[in-house]
Amino acid sequence: MTVSVRFCVTPEKERSLRERMERLGIEEKDIVEKFVRSRGHGGQNVNKTSTCVYLKHVPSGIEVKCQQERSQALNRFLARRILADKIENVALGNESKEQQMRERVRRQKRKRSKRAKEKVLHLKHLTGEKKRARSFQPDHSDYPGDD
Repeated sequence: MTVSVRFCVTPEKERSLRERMERLGIEEKDIVEKFVRSRGHGGQNVNKTSTCVYLKHVPSGIEVKCQQERSQALNRFLARRILADKIENVALGNESKEQQMRERVRRQKRKRSKRAKEKVLHLKHLTGEKKRARSFQPDHSDYPGDD
């Protein structure tokens, strides 16, 4: 006997997502929705059914692809929630965390200017001189009484 378990989204969550999308001005007619085959884990269910949901918000050009769950209904809900998050970030002018991380990595990889390189090299020389002065061992032949 096989028992199938359906993971559905509660009506309250669906209602709150619809209200949120309305507040953001996202209309269903502006969304292109496609169902494609998922990749990766999920076994036969993933290989046979199109559980991956692709959404595109035409006015903004924002695209979302969701294949987190094995259920198409749950992926539809999650994709719409992700789309609402992205549109909200754009509307509020906030950069997403991913964009902030990419920008941070780009700044870290950026080459230093010629002036900055010269300054770093100068500081390295000063540090080296300081260390050499610390390790200086005086010659004891100059001191009287050391015979």
